[in-house]
Order: sequence, then structure tokens, then C-alpha cells
Amino acid sequence: MSTYNTLTVETRGHVNLIGLARPEKYNAFNLEMLRELSHAYTTFEQDPELRCALLFANGKHFTSGLELSEVGPAVAAGKPLFPEGGIDPLDLMEPRRRKPVVIVMQGYTFTIGVELALASDVRVAADDAIFAQMEVCRGIMPFGGATLRFWQVAGWGNAMRHMLTGGRFDAAEALRIGLVQEVTAPEELFNRGLELASTIAAQAPLAVQATRRAAQVALEQGREAALGTLMAEAKQLMATEDATEGVMSFIERREAKFKGR
Repeated sequence: MSTYNTLTVETRGHVNLIGLARPEKYNAFNLEMLRELSHAYTTFEQDPELRCALLFANGKHFTSGLELSEVGPAVAAGKPLFPEGGIDPLDLMEPRRRKPVVIVMQGYTFTIGVELALASDVRVAADDAIFAQMEVCRGIMPFGGATLRFWQVAGWGNAMRHMLTGGRFDAAEALRIGLVQEVTAPEELFNRGLELASTIAAQAPLAVQATRRAAQVALEQGREAALGTLMAEAKQLMATEDATEGVMSFIERREAKFKGR
């Protein structure tokens, strides 16, 4: 798949820009969009030149959520939402990505929008963003990761308040509970996201991935599991060309030129 019907995809340096592109539908996710996003994430993960992704949305709203009239029957029938062997954008099923994702959100950011945020690594919202995890209002439950992650990020009470009432909340509340790390003006949102993604992409990619992986193991498997692999990971990194370059750039007082080796 070299072109997309529901996404825009481009590259700037080592950053992969993935944009939701159904603005006339408020970027609601149909089955095609879910599958295309998996393909875009898979391509990002497999390209050694790409070090960080920026997930954004074209139009006024990030997403109004899932098109339940199409996605609902597929879930009820037990059909997979993502292609076999493709990266799960919600980071729940194997294969899982190793590289970081920055996400920026404006306007409606409902259901799967919140879950894509929770699956990302750095999250920024425009001050006009409106969030909702409203599945209970539709007689269903969140199934894209909110029940696993929301309470870890926001605390049990905050997560239950928003998931069990299904109510909408604004960017200030998202910042308060830790769902997002920054809030910007809408006109500054994309550039701020690109700045963060570019800064991450400028670091040593093997070190970035190892740092993310170590933190993820601690979060999902606990302190002892993370300690069990920590020194082995650190030792392996110390032997890379990038580690040598990092030391030399410090000694020579220059910017490091990392190659991912």
C-alpha cells in the first residue's frame, strides 16, 4: 500500500508525519482507516531512517471516535480490526512498536482518540480540545486500551469518573490528570508536536528505544522484571557506535551525529 484513502503520510528528516484525513467525517474511524493506520505504523516501524512519528489530524477535530455502524458488527463477529502481522496502533497486541510516537489533538478527541493518546509516548492538546471516553453511553465498553492505561496515567478516581460517566472534559482537565503533557493554541499545535518529535529523532535511536522499552517493562511487568534486564541493556548500548559518537561529541563540543548503530 503506497497511497492512503484515509490518511496523509510524509517524512521530514527522521520524523514520520501520519495525519488522519477524513475531516468531512470528523475523522471518524471506519475499518479502512483502522487498517491504513496499522499499515502506516508498520511502515514507520520497519524503516530504519524513521526514528519518531507524529500522529495528528487534518481538519477541525482529531476524531469523533469509531464508526460503530461499521466497526461494531466486525467486533461482534470477532473479526480482527488490524491486518495480520501489522503493528497495532493501540499497542495492545503483537507485534508492538519499538519507536516513539508523539500525538497532537484538537477539537473532538473521543473514544479511540483518547486510547491512541494513551498508547502514544508524548501527548499535546490544543486548548480547544474536547475529550470523552463515552462507550458506556452507547451500551459498550472501551476496548482499545483505556481500561488498561487510563487509571495508570490519571489515577483510579479520575479515570473512573470519565470512563463511567462518559462525560466530556476539556484540555485543562486533560492536563490536570496527566492525559496530556502540554496545552497550546490551536495554531501552534502541529509545530509544537513536530518540534518535540524532531528533538526525539535527533537523539541516538537505539538509546531512545532502549529507554522506552525499559520504562515499558517496568510499567507493564513491574520493578523486578525491569531490573532484571536493565544492566544488560545498558551494557549493550555502551558497545554501540552511537555511544562512542556521543562521548566524542561531548569531548569535541559539537552536535552528535547518530546513525543507529
